[in-house]
Amino acid sequence: MARSGSGPLDSFFKISQRGSTLGREVRGGLVTFFTMAYIVVLNPLIIGTVKDGTGQFVGGGTDPAASIAKIAVATALVAGVVTILMGLVANFPLALATGLGLNAFVAFSIATKMTWADAMGLVVLEGLVILILVLTGFRKAVFEAVPLQLKVAISVGIGLFIAFIGVVDAGFVRRPAALSGPPVELGVGGNLRGWPVLVFVVGLILMVALYARKVKGAILIGILAATVVAILIESIANIGARTDKNPGGWGLSVPKLPDQWFTTPNLDTIGEFNLFGSFEKVGVVSALLLIFTLMLADFFDTMGTMTAIGAEAGLNDKNGIPPNSQRILIVDSVAAAAGGAASVSSNTSYIESASGVGEGARTGLASVVTGICFLISMVVAPLVTLIPYEAATPALILVGFLMMTQVKGIDFDDLEVAFPAFLTIVLMPFTYSISAGIGAGFVSYAILKTVRGKARQVHPLMWVVAALFVVYFAIGPLTDWLT
Repeated sequence: MARSGSGPLDSFFKISQRGSTLGREVRGGLVTFFTMAYIVVLNPLIIGTVKDGTGQFVGGGTDPAASIAKIAVATALVAGVVTILMGLVANFPLALATGLGLNAFVAFSIATKMTWADAMGLVVLEGLVILILVLTGFRKAVFEAVPLQLKVAISVGIGLFIAFIGVVDAGFVRRPAALSGPPVELGVGGNLRGWPVLVFVVGLILMVALYARKVKGAILIGILAATVVAILIESIANIGARTDKNPGGWGLSVPKLPDQWFTTPNLDTIGEFNLFGSFEKVGVVSALLLIFTLMLADFFDTMGTMTAIGAEAGLNDKNGIPPNSQRILIVDSVAAAAGGAASVSSNTSYIESASGVGEGARTGLASVVTGICFLISMVVAPLVTLIPYEAATPALILVGFLMMTQVKGIDFDDLEVAFPAFLTIVLMPFTYSISAGIGAGFVSYAILKTVRGKARQVHPLMWVVAALFVVYFAIGPLTDWLT
């Protein structure tokens, strides 16, 4: 375990300076990987099963199985490289991978209108545009213009968001079958059902108990213990995957030992993008609107995520700005373009990184560990499926609670900040979008300041961003009108 001044790793990553140890960083990196390793399985299922405008799958051809295998490898490769880059360049405990939500938008709303290579060209362009905004200082300037209490609200909202992700992915909360019912309900029909949910509950209780007892590695121990229990239960009961006919099954992956432990990486999707092909397929105006939509989501998702991670780690300064924020934003921008260049959709910062911070990670060494795990998963991809949602998601609940405690930093007696903060917090989980919560908070903040005769107190860049979010929220009607 690292001590102050114990060597080059400590010096380079400032481990002891940030009050951490080598052991905490390694554990934090492993926990972050375990809580987001699902993307290696989920991303191929989302984008690998959708035909593009020419009737082909990612990588070309008409075989979805081949497409899924290629995407899994490329997803792990890009996530590994850009996460290691985040650790080495920005020295921040933040992991990156293909962005959920964005990948579905690209697959179902963009790629169906053109070739997959054309769609990936748009993603590369979006990443390059954001990179230019970072290098010119605009992105950081916007970040610094946000009032501190709204930054706190972003952290709290993300905490609720990841907790909601946790209970949904674990099957503890689900969308009811009846359309006339509530949007979500407890378990199935208001009742918890199946061994997998029990694994989630037991894993959460164990994790919280260990954390309360200040046991080192509480989150990591909880994930590993729940995974072992899940494998044993599946080997005995043969539960299978969760489906409409088997609502008590496992979520994304079934925890059973694979027949094949190693795979040979296929990197055919690398470089499969056409930078300006989309402009010919859908026209200049439509292509620019699509780039704008992708850009705004990426732009503010990362801003919110790094704020929340930095706050939870105790790394932010008095203005709520994390260290090396410019470098963080540069790596994130490069990651967006890299995802498009590898045909796996835009890569972005992951809120699941908070689970590693909850385990004690404070430096970029944790990101390097996470990135190495992703690279290893390229050849041992079957092992990733050993960790079911139900074993990993308890970490999101615990970390969501820890992030929620920051709410005390918001002055709820001041309506001008309290209501925008409230919208920011509740709309992130309600809309399943970090950007939507941030946008609602920014727009309402500008409006309330104006109606109270305090428009001059709003930073000029906040006005610019609020106007951009109005366009973002109205992108559907605008697209129909302009195209």
